[in-house]
Amino acid sequence: MAVVRRVARAIPPLLVFSALAGLLVWGHKTGWAIPKFSSLAGAKAADKADWCDEHSVPESACVECNPSLLPRPKAFGWCKTHGVHDCPLCHPEVAQVDKRPAVTDADLDRAKRSLAFTDRTENASRCGQHKRRIQYASTEAVEKAGIEVEPVWTGPVVEAVGGTGEIVYDQARTARLSTRVPGTVFRAYKQVGDRVREGEVVGLVDAAEVGRTKADLLHALVQVRLKQRVVEGLKSSGGAIPGRTVTEAEAGVSEARIRLTSAQQALTNLGLPVALEDLEKVPEDQLAAKLHFLGLPKSLVSTLDAKATTGNLLPLVAPFDGVVVSRDVVAGEVVEMTKVLFVVVDARKMWANLDLRLEDVRAVALGLPVRFLPDGAKSEVVGAVSWISGEADHKTRTVRVRAVLDNADGRLRANTFGAGRVILRDEKEAVVVPAAAVHWEGCCHVVFVRDKNYLADGSPKVFHVRTVRVGARTDKQTEIIAGVLPGEVVAVKGSAAMRAELLKNNLGEGCDCCKK
Repeated sequence: MAVVRRVARAIPPLLVFSALAGLLVWGHKTGWAIPKFSSLAGAKAADKADWCDEHSVPESACVECNPSLLPRPKAFGWCKTHGVHDCPLCHPEVAQVDKRPAVTDADLDRAKRSLAFTDRTENASRCGQHKRRIQYASTEAVEKAGIEVEPVWTGPVVEAVGGTGEIVYDQARTARLSTRVPGTVFRAYKQVGDRVREGEVVGLVDAAEVGRTKADLLHALVQVRLKQRVVEGLKSSGGAIPGRTVTEAEAGVSEARIRLTSAQQALTNLGLPVALEDLEKVPEDQLAAKLHFLGLPKSLVSTLDAKATTGNLLPLVAPFDGVVVSRDVVAGEVVEMTKVLFVVVDARKMWANLDLRLEDVRAVALGLPVRFLPDGAKSEVVGAVSWISGEADHKTRTVRVRAVLDNADGRLRANTFGAGRVILRDEKEAVVVPAAAVHWEGCCHVVFVRDKNYLADGSPKVFHVRTVRVGARTDKQTEIIAGVLPGEVVAVKGSAAMRAELLKNNLGEGCDCCKK
């Protein structure tokens, strides 16, 4: 067993030494030469005598060495407006399409909006990469190099800032109902989940303070009537009563009215407003019955026995349409003013509280659209910014932003988390290309545009280097503000190999933008 273990330990070093020996033999035979790009571009042994090593295509077919094979289009130079060379927006004839495209005012306005929105990465005006063309020997060589293409298209582009957030009830549409005076719960009509209408009674509290306040109102009202009759009698005496007595009687009426108004205000404070005009014509023996169920709707009064039911009832009323989300009360329970008995919420609108980075919130303004994706949901909910905090959190250094979300369908749940985006820019018809098609060359963003005659028999298989101005980006696509037009075809997969060829020809020379 000891021999076997020693042999096992010796195997890995032997394999490494064997690999190194093989590498030395290969290097000695090949002169340590790395395979040329020509092997990827489709060179064959029979074509080596007619091979352009500089551009990796047959020399007789090389458009760089023989410009007459594919004359260069007219050069228009640097576009100061859009920051690209040979700008297709200003000179659509440079586009590699069969028919000259039409550039509309909408296209120019879109580019203007994108450039004005924020600082965009700039290209170097002296860069000469746009003059280059990448050529392949054949379509087979393109396929062998793994080059895949896609057309430039138009689509929606969104620029946003985002952060995590939480959905909560709209505090402006949340009512926490409690009694205005201590008492005992007489009835609780609603359960959690029940829908209520504005003004609907959700519960009744038996409060002695309500009965005392009603009695004060009745007493004050009777006193006013009595003192008014006294004043009327004194005035009808034909002057037999001294004027001072009449004046004192009239002052008594005023004092009684003050007490009546005070009692009326006390009932209003309890949520039981009463119109004195409605009581003036009620006979005195009917006043108590009139006030017995003050503040209760007729539909509820019809279910109560006036003789067996106290007149101390104080209704708890829903202030708006909504749903009962909390109930913490049972009939017969003694309650104080500080205890919340019912919580009613209008959930048709919800709040999303987002925590944004301080550097992101500077671009946020009231009214901007917000898209919020709750955890576990498949689609976003749309809302708008309604409030921006004036301070940053002292721990996270984030700024809270509130958005009002539409919840008409009721699918949002309070106290759930998610991710939200404040939409700063939403372009419906932007020019976009796959993200893999755009490359940064140290001084310019470039794409490789397929020649418009590429598919014609016998035509050179050429890709034009085009400088582009880049806008919004995602993992999948990149907005092109200027540089290409819809309908042109760009290299996507495998375009990194074309970039390597572009860089290879710059070695020892440097980019034109770096030349003095």
